[in-house]
Amino acid sequence: MLRRTALALFATAFAGPAFAQAYPNKPITIVVPFSAGGPTDVMARIVGERMGRELGQQMIIDNVTGAAGTIGVGKVARSAPDGYTIGIGHLGTNVVNGAIYKNLNYDLLGDLVPIALLPSNPLLVVTSNQVPAKDLKELVAYLKANPDKVSGGTAGMGSGSHIGVLAFFAATGTNYQLVPYRGTGPAAQDLMANQIQIMIDQSSNSLPHVRAGKIRAYAVTAKQRNAAAPDIPTTAEAGFPGIEVAIWHGLWAPKGTPPEIINKLNAAAVVALKDPEVRRRLEDLGQDIPTPEQMQPAAFTAYQKAEFAKWKPIIEKAGVKVE
Repeated sequence: MLRRTALALFATAFAGPAFAQAYPNKPITIVVPFSAGGPTDVMARIVGERMGRELGQQMIIDNVTGAAGTIGVGKVARSAPDGYTIGIGHLGTNVVNGAIYKNLNYDLLGDLVPIALLPSNPLLVVTSNQVPAKDLKELVAYLKANPDKVSGGTAGMGSGSHIGVLAFFAATGTNYQLVPYRGTGPAAQDLMANQIQIMIDQSSNSLPHVRAGKIRAYAVTAKQRNAAAPDIPTTAEAGFPGIEVAIWHGLWAPKGTPPEIINKLNAAAVVALKDPEVRRRLEDLGQDIPTPEQMQPAAFTAYQKAEFAKWKPIIEKAGVKVE
């Protein structure tokens, strides 16, 4: 009996490292908390495919939509901490939602382990081609003159597109009806059809439609013009310096995932973002790519906590909450 007990304790003590060394031996699921075709989904597919090649396993995309990403993030938080279910999210899903949603059934800081910081994306102020304004000042005047005729799409309260709207409202003194979608991909389709008239959307989602002439861009919410779209002025250049928002993305695993597995996933993400083809595709979408040092789990953990401290008072001042 004593011998069997000792063997059991020995096996338990070494199960974690041995499991981590064998990892991964089957496909890995990346939960995307928004619909297919949106900026977070595109990021997951570009980075995930390259990570899968590095890890020697397929990365399966699972789009779990609804409630501004809280359903998908919750699924990750409740998953087995074995490295086979991880999640992608961003500033909205993994910071802002913690201040907006008062009854989340998970703790964004306590129930999820940061794996790697991913690229960040400024927002574009875009409208349907039916909107007559020629520049941002004319657009603001149009919105003020037609408050009941304009609606704008977001991916839900707390999403990146919603954060952009809050900054836009505060800086311009405008307001319009907000229409929540399960992702900005479907919202962009309605924008092109003039079912909605405006979005404050990630450039990775909107820029291809702008280039195709299907929607109109007025400004980018960054300090400097975006290299992928140098002809689009910054919001400051367009007359509204108070709108500076970038939506960073990241990867997380459930609490309790072994550090060895977190490190393997992080290393694969770093390799992915060093790949010239991956970088070209992301930069072409207007993404800013972090350094390997910024991507490390410890650095990403500190950054996420700092973003909580920054955005919580902003959200509370705006009075945005969901009970």
